[in-house]
Amino acid sequence: MTVLSRYITLTYMRILGLSVSAFVTIYLLIDFLEKISKFTQAHAAPLDILLFFLYKTPSIVNQVIPLAVLMSTLLTLGILSRSSEIIAMQSCGISLRKIAEPLLCIAFILSLLTFFSNEAIIPETSQRMKYIEQVVIRGKNPNTFFRLNNIWYREANYVLQARLFIPEKRTLKGVTLWQTDDDMQPVRRLAAEEGIWSGTGWTLKNAVEVDFSGGAATAFRKLPVTAVRLNLQINDLKVWDKHADDMGFFNLRRYTEKLRKGGYDATRFLAQMHAKISFPFASLIMAFVGIPFALRGGRSSGIAVGIGLSLAIGFSYFILNAVLLSFGQTGILPPVVSAWAANFIFALSAIWLTLTLHH
Repeated sequence: MTVLSRYITLTYMRILGLSVSAFVTIYLLIDFLEKISKFTQAHAAPLDILLFFLYKTPSIVNQVIPLAVLMSTLLTLGILSRSSEIIAMQSCGISLRKIAEPLLCIAFILSLLTFFSNEAIIPETSQRMKYIEQVVIRGKNPNTFFRLNNIWYREANYVLQARLFIPEKRTLKGVTLWQTDDDMQPVRRLAAEEGIWSGTGWTLKNAVEVDFSGGAATAFRKLPVTAVRLNLQINDLKVWDKHADDMGFFNLRRYTEKLRKGGYDATRFLAQMHAKISFPFASLIMAFVGIPFALRGGRSSGIAVGIGLSLAIGFSYFILNAVLLSFGQTGILPPVVSAWAANFIFALSAIWLTLTLHH
C-alpha cells in the first residue's frame, strides 16, 4: 500500500467509524424511546432490557453500514476536495481511479463482512433478542419454537409440528398433531393439509386420524374438518413470524427447497433468499455512487452538503429496494430480479455519473 493509499484509507476509516457509531446510536436511541414504555409496563428487568438492545446491535450495524459507507465516501472526498488535495493529487499525475481504489476496496470488504455476519452472527443474536422481548419480558408462550425447517409446539400430552405459518391468513400448513400418554407413547396422530385459526381455536382440514395401541396403528379415519383444543395462540406464532428475515442465505435456501418439495409456494422466501446476497453488496454500490457525486461537487462540497446528499441518496435506495423486494415476495417480479434491481439501477446511475464526470 502506497503512502497516498494509506492516507486516504485512514481518513476514510475515521469518518466511517464516526458515521457507523452515529447511525447506530441514533437508531438505538429512537428504538429505546419507542419501546421503554412497553418494557416498563411489562416490569422488565434492567438487565433484560440491556441484553435486548445488545443482541439487536449487530442487526442494526448491518442495516446502517451501506448508508454509513455512502456518507463516509461523500465526506472523505468532499474534505479532500475542499482542501485542494484532490487537485494536488491530480497535478502529480494520480488518476481519480487510483484515488477511489481504497474506498472501493474497503466497501467491498465491508460487503463480505456483512454477508458473513448475516450467515454466522445475525441468526443467533436475533433469535435471542426475540426470545428476550417476547418470552422473558412480555411473557408470551415459550413452548412455540421455530427449528430450521419446522414449527414445533408442545403442550401437556400434545406435540404439534407444522411446515409453514402464513400470518396474513392465520393458517398453518402441513400440520401433524401427536397425542401421547404419560409415558410419551403415541395414542393418536392427526395429519392435516392445514390448520386455520378461528379466533378461539384451531380447525384442521383434510386430516387423516390414526389411533395407536402398543406402538402400532389400529384405526384410520379421514376427517374433512376437525377442531382441536390447544392453548396455542396466534400471537405465539407471530413471535416468530419474521424468522426468515433472520436466517442466512444457505439456511434459507435449504428452507425454500424443502417448502417447494412439500408443494408449498416459496416465492416470498425466494425473494428474501436472493436479498441475502444483494443487500450486503449495497455497501459497494453506495461507495460507487458516492464517488462521482462527491467529485462533481468539487471544492463546494462541505460536511453539511455531504450529510444531506448521503441521506437523500441512501433513503432513496432503501425505499426503492423495499418496494421492489415486496414485488418479488408477491410474485409480481421474479425473486432474483426484485432482489438485485435496486443495486442494478444505482450501479447504472453511478456508471453514467462517472462517464460524464469532467476529469
